[in-house]
Amino acid sequence: MTCTNGLCPATELQAIAASIGASVSDLAFARHLDAQDPLREQRAKFAYPKNKTLPGVDLTLCQPEDDCVYFCGNSLGLMPNKTTEYVNRELTKWTEMGVHGHLEGQLPWAKCEDYAVKSSAKLVGAQPEEVAIMSGLTVDLHLLFCSFYRPTRERFRILLEDKAFPSDHYLVDSQVRLHGYDPETAVIYVKPRDGNACLEMEDILACIAQYGDEIAVVFLPGVQYYTGQLYDMKKIVAAGHAKNCIVGFDLAHAIGNVRLNLHDWDVDFAAWCTYKVRLRERISTTQNWSFSHFALLQHLVLEFWCWRHRRSILPQTLARRRTAREWG
Repeated sequence: MTCTNGLCPATELQAIAASIGASVSDLAFARHLDAQDPLREQRAKFAYPKNKTLPGVDLTLCQPEDDCVYFCGNSLGLMPNKTTEYVNRELTKWTEMGVHGHLEGQLPWAKCEDYAVKSSAKLVGAQPEEVAIMSGLTVDLHLLFCSFYRPTRERFRILLEDKAFPSDHYLVDSQVRLHGYDPETAVIYVKPRDGNACLEMEDILACIAQYGDEIAVVFLPGVQYYTGQLYDMKKIVAAGHAKNCIVGFDLAHAIGNVRLNLHDWDVDFAAWCTYKVRLRERISTTQNWSFSHFALLQHLVLEFWCWRHRRSILPQTLARRRTAREWG
């Protein structure tokens, strides 16, 4: 459903409900929206926990055999029904082939990430050579910061939202401490205006304009995990680059939720994962199987090499780097 005429979602929903003579809280309204949902058939592809299998449920208030109402996709998506089949297939291969499973079978383990790169790059609007499958989300961000956060005496600060996802706070605090700085002075927090839950774009841009000469990295989410606010990443990148700042994003709650175009927006780095909202989609075998995290490595100056780095981490075609002046 697309909002029109500048209406906010609540107003749009109320208008649709009124058009069928219902309230937004009516079951008829929910069924009306379901009937128009082009993705309605996807529901049957996922395993919904039953009320009776969940801890802490008062079964006198619900039907024990009914599927639960699941609103936790921001933390962990529902398991796709095919997951057990795919995982068992690899376990069987391990049983039957041992070490040869690295290079044999429908999904050779040594090359498993190659099967997911193209589809993931498409989802975020990146080139396949700009994308690498890595490890845990915060670990990936630490690795990216090791390359992109290059503080100097004049440019050492990181711009972060005041209510960022907790692990992003831990990440930024530990990175500035690693370089010998105090988070109290090295981290600039953008805060909502009094009485508001969401940030104003003009406040973000004004903060970059005011402190840009001191900012080494602008680091924000694509979608705010708590309020659901979508940030204008294109404008943020342009504002940051105008001040020669590196601009990166945590896209854990944006991937699969909103249209992304990281390459054309000239985003410097980003990281995301597949086990949250992306599990609502019909995604590829590899992503369902590994629940791997991804990172855009568009301008990476490599710091940590491994025996497969030239294929998995930094393809030979990845040569785009900022000049020494731009790095500050």
